[in-house]
Amino acid sequence: MDPEGLNEGLKLLAAGIAVGFGMLGPGIGLGLIGFAALQGIARNPEARGPIFTNMILIAGLTEAIGIYVLIVAILLAMIV
Repeated sequence: MDPEGLNEGLKLLAAGIAVGFGMLGPGIGLGLIGFAALQGIARNPEARGPIFTNMILIAGLTEAIGIYVLIVAILLAMIV
């Protein structure tokens, strides 16, 4: 068995697991943001504009966390 190939495979596996767990939070967060926004618009249709604006802002910030997780996982796979 090639120890160098095994180590490389384990690094990639660890990076994949890190991305999987790291994206879990933003994925659940985006679902909750959409759910809450649609529920708020359904209860108060006149407030659609401000609710939608805030939803887009928070969704963008949540997506940024997922991108940071991806960057860290790529760095881990390259460096470690």
